[in-house]
Amino acid sequence: MIEVERQAFPYERIADDLRWEILSSRRQPGERLPSEHKLAEQYSTSRPTVRRAIALLKGEGLVVTEQGRGAFVRPTPHMRLLVTGSNYRRHRRAGLSGFSAQALEQGQMPEQLVLEVATIAAPLDVSMRLNLDEGAPVVVRRRVFRLDGRPVALCDSYYPAEWALGTAIAEMENISGGVHALIEDPAGPIHRSVARSVDDLVARMPMPDEVQSLDLPPGMPVVRVVRTIYDVDDAALEVQDTVAAADRHTFRYEVSMR
Repeated sequence: MIEVERQAFPYERIADDLRWEILSSRRQPGERLPSEHKLAEQYSTSRPTVRRAIALLKGEGLVVTEQGRGAFVRPTPHMRLLVTGSNYRRHRRAGLSGFSAQALEQGQMPEQLVLEVATIAAPLDVSMRLNLDEGAPVVVRRRVFRLDGRPVALCDSYYPAEWALGTAIAEMENISGGVHALIEDPAGPIHRSVARSVDDLVARMPMPDEVQSLDLPPGMPVVRVVRTIYDVDDAALEVQDTVAAADRHTFRYEVSMR
């Protein structure tokens, strides 16, 4: 059987060339692409063909368009998250959450907006991770994380209501230094010590509400990170369920084996 190589359509050739230029950093985030007229001349084709190529790249999340201004390489505020014990303690001593501390270290402006704080029946997976009976009451704090004003992640944090109720965890406000500062405060109402965490990561396509909340381009996946935090007695303190925009994060974990 003789295989015949498929000839790419003109719009595919244009898209292939521009995609390579973007992914190889020949074109930088925020850079304006040549006009439809210039690309049509360059490839000896029509402007509708160029428009189709740009639409393809836009669907892949590589390009954004602005009415009357043209097409641009998609700007991607990128958050590099390094998870280590020494990092965690250093940020705690500085009185900052890990997200805020690492964003500032990378020259970006972090913001955490509290969307909702409520006492609810624990979802099954949360109750199992917190070693609670199914449906036991938990306090949930729902937040959106932003970098330079742009949403990058949604995070729901769950705490056993038995000790979270009556503390600032159950209040609709940001907590100075983060929840762990309150948990570990020796003069506070909880005074327990954070010891370790276990993370489960799954990449998937976003739900419609996540697309809207994170301003995701068509076809862009998300990374769901479910982190369980334990104290020195190996009792679960918190479950963080984070949905992060895949094009705005790099995750790195350093684990000491000794």
